[in-house]
Amino acid sequence: MITLYGIKNCDTVRKATKWLEANNIAYQLYDFKKQPLTAELLTQFVNQSDWSLLLNKRSTTFRNLPEAVKNNLTDEVMFTAVLEQPTLLKRPLLPLDGELHLGFKAEQYQAIFSAKN
Repeated sequence: MITLYGIKNCDTVRKATKWLEANNIAYQLYDFKKQPLTAELLTQFVNQSDWSLLLNKRSTTFRNLPEAVKNNLTDEVMFTAVLEQPTLLKRPLLPLDGELHLGFKAEQYQAIFSAKN
């Protein structure tokens, strides 16, 4: 069973879960609103991707960050900010076979899961 990381009421996460269900792919949702984002989990995401890709800079959460944080996007600053506000991450996050897939597009998921069969 795969684990999808995100927020249950996020439109993009909903699209991803609908796609998984329609394609009979078992999954569990790790909802950042209900389960904390741990430092270990965030470290895993960072090791599989890059901050520039992980951050959702179009999100309200990002836009509402203090300018001092937005103008100082070091690894340490971002790590702390994301732990405090996991909604800064793009959603959903799908770690699979050593790769971290960000966001959802039906074509992307089709390619990912057809390659697994």
